[in-house]
Amino acid sequence: MSIQNEILNAIASRRSCRAYEPEQITAEELEAVTTAGTWAATAMGRQSPVMVAVQDKETLAELSRLNAAVMGTQNGPFYGAPAVLVLGEKNNPNGVQDASLVMGNLLLAASGIGLGSCWINRAKETFETPEGKALLAKWGLDPEKYIGVGYCILGYPAPNGTRTPGPRKAGYVLHV
Repeated sequence: MSIQNEILNAIASRRSCRAYEPEQITAEELEAVTTAGTWAATAMGRQSPVMVAVQDKETLAELSRLNAAVMGTQNGPFYGAPAVLVLGEKNNPNGVQDASLVMGNLLLAASGIGLGSCWINRAKETFETPEGKALLAKWGLDPEKYIGVGYCILGYPAPNGTRTPGPRKAGYVLHV
């Protein structure tokens, strides 16, 4: 591509990270990433998604257990990283799309400040369980109003945490 700028380069260089150092990210880093999430485009500017930043080890362990149960495994799906849960409004026709744009901003912001990140699925199924609904209620969120869209795990990348990207597939973009 002949047009280059900082944003396009950041998008092209972001990778999912699946191995993290054990130390917790700083409050300042978490705030920077979640603030970027608040600037995501949302339908009609409603800012409908909700982010839940989870750094507490016990809550992370519970979320990990619930998420793994959806997969039918006991393997922790968060690779030892803290997480930001992103929820969309259930009855909003654009709720999942709005929350997905928030996730994109979280992933790019994390990369931009040197953190590793990865979108982890199964948030929808996790928060449809009685335990998941109880967590939402504990956090002051109406379980009937929100749907889990994804987890953005964050942390300091371990040396083997990311891979070199492959080439983009042929036919990815059709010009008609």
